[in-house]
Amino acid sequence: MEILKTAKVLVIIVFVFFSIGDAFSQNSNIDVQNAFSKSYSLEEAGDFSGAINALSKVYDEKSYDINIRLAWLSYSNGLYIESIAYYKKCITLKPLSIEARFGITYPAAASNKWDMVIVQYLEVLEIAPNNYTANLSLGQIYYSRQDYENAEKYYNVILNQYPFTYDVVINTAWNYLMLEKLREAKILFQKALYLYPNDTSALKGLELVK
Repeated sequence: MEILKTAKVLVIIVFVFFSIGDAFSQNSNIDVQNAFSKSYSLEEAGDFSGAINALSKVYDEKSYDINIRLAWLSYSNGLYIESIAYYKKCITLKPLSIEARFGITYPAAASNKWDMVIVQYLEVLEIAPNNYTANLSLGQIYYSRQDYENAEKYYNVILNQYPFTYDVVINTAWNYLMLEKLREAKILFQKALYLYPNDTSALKGLELVK
């Protein structure tokens, strides 16, 4: 009988313990939900500092969701160092996160840390080799650096996937022109005019390949 009584007491203690834990967790989730809601309202009003403070009150360094929201708000508030730090925490928490790697490119670019931007896009391509944004952006960066051969490598990936998409067509056309691949450039400039009949960039390109 004593054993049964002891067992019942243990069951009651365990039940109470988990009930308290569930209640605490529920209250905690409500606090986080309210903090997110408040941060959105303050962001919409242009009060980025207030939005950051709202989430800072419930900050959990192990929360990917809170860190990525604070990363965006910090970037929007011009706090680029803080934004990069939050995005890096997100990548540590979720190593396969593509959104966090794209996110970090905003404060990095704003800080003229273009090598960091390139690293993030390359890491995206390790996860998703055919990613449109990463390939297009790398092509544009290398084009701006007059590294046309590297630009071609990334443009060609998306040109095969999006052969009738304006940004892909016009960027690749200009890169071909810089590589003096005039036939390829002409074909793509003409295709760009199918997409936008009076496109000034395509018309200017065609003048140069004649």
